[in-house]
Amino acid sequence: MEPAFVDKVNKRKKDASFMLRIFCLMTLFLFVVSFCAASQNPAKKDSTVILISDLSVQLRCTEALNDLYNFKFDKAEASFEALKTDYGWHPLPYFLMGLIEWWKIMPNTKDQSHDGKFLAYMDSTIAVAERLYDEMPSYKIEAAFFMAGAYGFKGRLYSDEERREWRKAATAGKRALNYLEESRGAHHLSPELLFGDALYNYFSVWVPENYPALKPVMWFFPSGDKELGLKQLREVSYNAFYTRTEAMVWLMRILNTYENDQITALQISQYLNETYPDNPYFHRYYARVLYSMGRYSECEPVSREILARIDSGMLGYEATSGRYAAFFLGQIYESRKMLDEAQHYYERCVKFAEEIDALESGYYLYSLIALGEIAEKKGDKATARRYFKEVKEKADRKDEAFKDAKRRLKKLEKGD
Repeated sequence: MEPAFVDKVNKRKKDASFMLRIFCLMTLFLFVVSFCAASQNPAKKDSTVILISDLSVQLRCTEALNDLYNFKFDKAEASFEALKTDYGWHPLPYFLMGLIEWWKIMPNTKDQSHDGKFLAYMDSTIAVAERLYDEMPSYKIEAAFFMAGAYGFKGRLYSDEERREWRKAATAGKRALNYLEESRGAHHLSPELLFGDALYNYFSVWVPENYPALKPVMWFFPSGDKELGLKQLREVSYNAFYTRTEAMVWLMRILNTYENDQITALQISQYLNETYPDNPYFHRYYARVLYSMGRYSECEPVSREILARIDSGMLGYEATSGRYAAFFLGQIYESRKMLDEAQHYYERCVKFAEEIDALESGYYLYSLIALGEIAEKKGDKATARRYFKEVKEKADRKDEAFKDAKRRLKKLEKGD
């Protein structure tokens, strides 16, 4: 099995949900453009901005956001609570508190236990921003920024594959776009501002290229430029202050998934993992890129550390990360013909997948096939047959895993 086969097996099957998520992401990208534009134009008389251009507030938020990225949620929350004490009349602290809940969701979007609190903070952001919008005209544009951002994040959550609340997602996205139209304005170029521009330039071309059904929708948006988008995203990654980490995350994902530049993606993932060593999402992405490049000797200790952190109950490390790490280790030890060790980790991968009900994923299905292979090599045809039959039961008939298991079962039957 090729190192990158699982990513191919796990390719998005639900175009409709993906397209709606892209719509919500476009909303967020435009929000970033508007938000950064405001920070570059504090002197504009008709769009007075207090908090997002205040250097001391920016520094307080940046330190707390660094804690957030490193999954030090208690420290980040304490900082944002202090900000709320000082600026409770403003939507900024409520929005930042919502980001804490968002990152709690990030490691495993199947876990909906944080949804309620996340949505409550976004609703609080909207309520406070609406009051600012209605009662203080000089802060109208700033209030619109936060309403657009809060509605955008709500839409992104509602459109998640595990929620599929399409009507709510569409409503939130429409409201976000309404406020974006009001909040967008002239702005000066800067590394911060380029983050939104970069993402828009890239995805406004990539989306219709890969999802032709969206071409009519994209006619209503300005034309983009993928190469320019990548260039801008690199510039933000190198030079920006606020959006540098987010830009690096997007650049890493784009290069690894869409642009076939795994070497650069690996460099970015290594940097993020070393800079935020307690972030499980960065940790497992680093392991994933190492695995897909066949760099097993480096992937092995990274994957082992992920499992050790899960076993120790470390915050944010759960079954989704475990499924990745266990599968990678199974592949590594199988390639070394260490079948007992490979079997152990494939079994762990199966348990992790069952824990989060990810029974259609390539990691789960190909772990079962690998366990069947190992059983067959050990002369246990009955166990091998059981694993292959399980794959046929769980996989879609069009999946390669289904076809593979079917072939193996026929081969076993011929050998009896």
